[in-house]
Amino acid sequence: MAETDCPALSVVVAIVSDTAGRPDTRHLAQCLAALTRQRGAPGMEIIVPHLPGMAGIAALCEEYPNVHFIEAQGLRTYTGRSGSREHHDELRARGLALARGNIIALIEDHGIPAPDWSAYIDATLRPPFVAVGGAIENGVDRPLNWAVYFCDFLRYQNPVPAGESAFASDANIAYRRAALESIRPVWQESFYEPAVNEALRSRGEIVALAPDVVLYQHRQGLRFGSALKERFVWGRSYAALRGKLAPRRRLLWALFSPALPVLLLARMTAMAWKKRRTLAPFLKALPLTSVLLITWAMGELAGYVTGQSARRGSAATADSAR
Repeated sequence: MAETDCPALSVVVAIVSDTAGRPDTRHLAQCLAALTRQRGAPGMEIIVPHLPGMAGIAALCEEYPNVHFIEAQGLRTYTGRSGSREHHDELRARGLALARGNIIALIEDHGIPAPDWSAYIDATLRPPFVAVGGAIENGVDRPLNWAVYFCDFLRYQNPVPAGESAFASDANIAYRRAALESIRPVWQESFYEPAVNEALRSRGEIVALAPDVVLYQHRQGLRFGSALKERFVWGRSYAALRGKLAPRRRLLWALFSPALPVLLLARMTAMAWKKRRTLAPFLKALPLTSVLLITWAMGELAGYVTGQSARRGSAATADSAR
């Protein structure tokens, strides 16, 4: 395809949902439906990197023939048991490498973009910004869903401050392709959002937040037992990766881990009080949120002590925690 025929926007969808430790497509269909019904969207391509032999992919290929489903062979970090932070990040890197748009957006399969999401990305990602992260809202009104949402994305609940930001989530962010190409060695093997954004800032680039770029976390069939396991495994994998990046600090972080639930809950409570919009759901979900934070901290401690992911297990961005 000629360069002039390239889409304005590429959207890379990471499949992070799983059932019994196996990645699945139960959330992907509703995500793709939302993407294909965008209002006022620029020319757009959708890229879904996925594991070989994933159940449900063939049916989605037929339903969405214009979506690029990319079977990712030879992943270094997938063991066949459960997804890992590294595994998700490696899939993102595969999708990014194939993206042709001048703007490249990253979301997750259980994220449902608002109808005008892509139009606001196109309107907002202008100089001096090279990356714009959006707001993330909870889309399922159940206490457990609220608890998981508060653990993961409370920081990104509207109102988020528009403009330059020290943080943005890879569950809802868009980059200028040229900016990503300038730091390609940072993400070529694995897209780890903090490292990518820090590399951009080190070059004098600006990462921003945009409250109008809205996406809804819509996790179906969430159960308490699976949520606890997820927190532990994700916390452990987060710590293992963090320890590799700064091995000399592992012991310090391990000693600090038991205090994490109190610190994180205090920080989250302050944010919820300041935002006020969902204070009632926050208070209602508080017991569940507390247990999830304790479980995360246990996993993080295990990751620092062992230096390994659980069964080379799963991880995701716990953005409110960090």
